[in-house]
Amino acid sequence: MKRCPSCSRTYTDLSLNFCLEDGTPLVSDEAPGSEPHATIRYPPIRDTDPPPTAIYNSEPPLLNQAAPFPQPRQWTPTPAPRQKSSAIWWVLGGVAVLVVMGLGLFVMLLVLASLGGNTNTNTNTELTNRNTNTNANENTTVNTDTSSTRASLVDDFTDKKWGTGSYQYGDIWYSNDAYHMRSKENTYLVMYAPSNEYHTANATVRVTTRSVDGKPPASGYGLIVHGERVRGNQLRDYALLIYSGTEPQYQIVRHKDGQQMAIVPWTRSRVIRSGTSPNQLEVRTKGAELSFYINGQYINRIVDNQNIRSGVAGLYTSDVVEVAFDDLQIVR
Repeated sequence: MKRCPSCSRTYTDLSLNFCLEDGTPLVSDEAPGSEPHATIRYPPIRDTDPPPTAIYNSEPPLLNQAAPFPQPRQWTPTPAPRQKSSAIWWVLGGVAVLVVMGLGLFVMLLVLASLGGNTNTNTNTELTNRNTNTNANENTTVNTDTSSTRASLVDDFTDKKWGTGSYQYGDIWYSNDAYHMRSKENTYLVMYAPSNEYHTANATVRVTTRSVDGKPPASGYGLIVHGERVRGNQLRDYALLIYSGTEPQYQIVRHKDGQQMAIVPWTRSRVIRSGTSPNQLEVRTKGAELSFYINGQYINRIVDNQNIRSGVAGLYTSDVVEVAFDDLQIVR
């Protein structure tokens, strides 16, 4: 894991050396493990300063001076011999030229008049057709274009649709129009949505969550997508978890075959609010791609290679700290 010391963005690609946002050299970042409050030691920044800028001679190079072109030899036309002519023939020729020019001008006026009439007719017809097509297209667009309408589901937890009660791994209940969860010690608790209306395939899923007393669960809490139970009630999903303590962090995990696996280990993030302040978690799914956001800020992206691309939304918490969820939204 590498981190940008300037903007704190993190990168899982170890081959990157510079931040893609501002170009700052990246430093290695290790996950805090099971002690989220422990101080992390970072390796010294490698000497990645670019080489000094070379100074080039600003004077333009001299051009090769070619020999001047040879001057062309002077040429003087030979004067034509003068011929004798009669004045009468000049007069008759001038009259003939004037007659021909007059006839030509008359014919040209007739042709232009004819072309002008045809041009007006064609232009009017073309404008009429263009107006008819434009109006028809506009009317069709207004009446039939519904592609911008997107189906959405909003659950503000005022209606008690989700499961409640005391379970083997914790307690779940409604309070003050919010959904509250508290796990047992050293365990985590997952609750999936009550119906397939909450499916998360090719959708944007958001939920607002907070620690009720300001003490965050040590193992995180957050939002689940593509959740379903398979083979003996085992979980299968992806989850975006946060730790909202004094050193806020996030983690992306996968549940499959009865195991929880960290896809992105615990990573520090300045966009996470601490204490009792609410945080909005968001996951955008498109085919095999999952993009993760916290409080409207992009933080990471993964590609599913386990064929976990359907299922419903869910909620997650750990340890004995009480957390609350509100304003769940799914936009498709």
